[in-house]
Amino acid sequence: MYRKIISLIEKLEARHSLTLEEYEALIGPMTEKSAPDRADEAALLAEKASSVRQQVYGRDVYVRGLIEISNICKNDCYYCGIRRSNRSCERYRLSEQEILECCAQGYELGFRTFVLQGGEDAHFSDEVVCRLVGQIKKNHPDCAVTLSLGERSRESYQRMFDAGADRYLLRHETADKAHYEKLHPPQMSFDNRMRCLRDLREIGYQVGCGFMVGSPYQTARTLAEDLKFIEEFRPDMCGIGPFVPHQATPFAKEPAGTVELTCYLLSIIRLIHPNVLLPSTTALGTIDPRGREKGILAGANVVMPNLSPMAVRKKYELYDNKICTGDESAQCRHCLEQRMESIGYHVVTDRGDVKGWKDS
Repeated sequence: MYRKIISLIEKLEARHSLTLEEYEALIGPMTEKSAPDRADEAALLAEKASSVRQQVYGRDVYVRGLIEISNICKNDCYYCGIRRSNRSCERYRLSEQEILECCAQGYELGFRTFVLQGGEDAHFSDEVVCRLVGQIKKNHPDCAVTLSLGERSRESYQRMFDAGADRYLLRHETADKAHYEKLHPPQMSFDNRMRCLRDLREIGYQVGCGFMVGSPYQTARTLAEDLKFIEEFRPDMCGIGPFVPHQATPFAKEPAGTVELTCYLLSIIRLIHPNVLLPSTTALGTIDPRGREKGILAGANVVMPNLSPMAVRKKYELYDNKICTGDESAQCRHCLEQRMESIGYHVVTDRGDVKGWKDS
């Protein structure tokens, strides 16, 4: 088994592509109970991923200022703490002025990318979002604006792009339709989610997709399908993080994903797509105090500190025990810098656009 895994890692490093069956074989041992025995393979994979990442981005870690603009959502996804059916969720919505103030504070701290993320809240119509994007670009013309506001029509995406939005993040959650339907209510459509991603790409956004690691009903095969989708779609960004259950969802009793498998998959994604912008997520930091550092060492190169007002951070609870103070506070950016420097990396605050990759 060891030799087979090593052979697959070397093939992926050389070709940036595997068959679906090869991805499944590469992942399979890490999803078994004997996964800790695979530490050598994981270490080799991380070493190769880090080497490739350094060829493209050096030891730079890009920061994105995350602004969680609303926890109101029309959807009822089975895994999400801000799902419509969660009556215990204390809802909030930031005003346009509050959002602009968050950007102004972030700009003073050195941030040059702002990520506006929220539930699918009807208040944030095309008119409102376009006005916000236009004002942010007017106030901070050297900054990039990233939106993460869920599924919308092609026309909506086009209007926001025309208003100045640069990037859009929309996790596909799983590339397997049957698996998608086990994670979402019947009103939500796998085909529509994929349509959204295609529309975003065709319009001209820098597009981010991604999936949960260790979500209920996930298998090595469904993970292999995620990796094949990433290989073929070639997103500019890819956000993956461990599934963390929330007590007010149908999946409250399900086990969380692991740091080990998440980091293993981060390394694989880096080898698939050497110049991808790859976050080390808040969810990693939630289940392991050094989770984000481990993600960077596995090949990630982006972190997203929280610029949201302190009063609402605990309310944007997608999963239980989400870290929302301390290092996650933009005011503690120096702490984040020190953590990255402790592992040999340094935080940079430019826009952090996707860099080109030329295979040697």
